[in-house]
Amino acid sequence: MRIGIFGGTFNPIHLGHLRAAEEIRERFDLERVIFIAAAVPPHKEVEGGIPGEHRMEMVRLAISGNPHFSPSDIELKRPGKSYSIGTIQFFREKYGPDLEMFFILGMDAFLEIGTWKSFQELFSLCHFIVMTRPGFDKPSSATILPPEIADAFVYDEGGDRFIHRNEYSIYLQGVTFLDISSTKIREEVSKGRSIRYLLPREVERYIKRHHFYKTKGD
Repeated sequence: MRIGIFGGTFNPIHLGHLRAAEEIRERFDLERVIFIAAAVPPHKEVEGGIPGEHRMEMVRLAISGNPHFSPSDIELKRPGKSYSIGTIQFFREKYGPDLEMFFILGMDAFLEIGTWKSFQELFSLCHFIVMTRPGFDKPSSATILPPEIADAFVYDEGGDRFIHRNEYSIYLQGVTFLDISSTKIREEVSKGRSIRYLLPREVERYIKRHHFYKTKGD
């Protein structure tokens, strides 16, 4: 079984997330992409104070029409901060030894991986897919990998990936760049501007119904 794990605050989820996940699902022949809304991200606060259950519901609404996309609230059920090592171990135990897992994240997040909990163990548990934008220059191990683990990888130029000595890979995968961000959506809402066509219509309605991202006093 080949699955992708796509985590984030999803505050809110938008079309950029969805299009990237679909392209990766197709490129890597994934049976399923699992979207996970982080409860308390270790590296940043959740803007606007939107509770995890609401961000998870927006994910459910956004992916409901795609049979290859699934939501998971595993990190919302876990007390304290959300660590990727625990999430990856959970899915390995759930699906067993036949699972081939791909952890999906953006380049900005990957460049901070050296600060993650037990990050050196992550590369012994699953593949990584690092999403890149058009025009991204092919990196060297010195520019993309934490120095503590760089020697454990070799670069496969033909496959556009770094291969770990345990045979798991870090794939550098270009995706269609949609100039949409959750930050921009929150700003537009706070200014009373339209967010139509930036995210699924159902998610837009949910945001309006609950008055999310409004400036205090509006």
